[in-house]
Amino acid sequence: MAGYKDDIVMEITPQVLLKAYACGLFPMAESADDPGLFWLEPERRGILPFDSFHLPRRLRRTIRNDVFEIRVSTDFQGIIDGCAEPMPGRQKTWINREIRRLYGELFDMGYCHTIEAWQDGELVGGLYGVSLNGAFFGESMFTFRTDASKVCLAHLVARLIVGGYSLLDTQFVTDHLSRFGTMEVTQADYNTRLSDALKLETDFYALSPHACGAEILDVLDSWKAR
Repeated sequence: MAGYKDDIVMEITPQVLLKAYACGLFPMAESADDPGLFWLEPERRGILPFDSFHLPRRLRRTIRNDVFEIRVSTDFQGIIDGCAEPMPGRQKTWINREIRRLYGELFDMGYCHTIEAWQDGELVGGLYGVSLNGAFFGESMFTFRTDASKVCLAHLVARLIVGGYSLLDTQFVTDHLSRFGTMEVTQADYNTRLSDALKLETDFYALSPHACGAEILDVLDSWKAR
């Protein structure tokens, strides 16, 4: 993995962050207490091709039954707070004050989006990431209820398909994500896919924010049947 420590004193702006994404870089922090960031450009990158997206049968039922109310980009603070919480297999968080500031500003600018799972008026899972032309860069996800983040992922994939996107960047391949079809590609392959995606005109809201589970499954099934 190639990593580049950011020791520059000047403040990183949202515009610099967007340019970094367009060049294949993304930021991380050593810990929540670390005031700085460093850039990463992995030699092998995780992506989730829409063609290979897989939904287990039980999860399909959960989506179709609308067990969760899915909202789009309504509670950035709640999502990033959830992503910063310790989880099984993730006792420490890399989401520091600088990450919160930068992505909060991108959210206000319309580049950062959240997919949120609500149940009984409570935010119980979700994810956030950055949208840039035809690429969506997934940053982090969390779940407080069984399958909440998985349902959000399915809603995200359907939204990207309808919106005309071509690249869903997961940064790395985890055991959790590999169940849904995530794969690793070389840096060269990734850069080609990224370059193609950045040429596209897309619409994150082409699919209604109020789309129900049946509509999500219809989009995913239609894409598979092409």
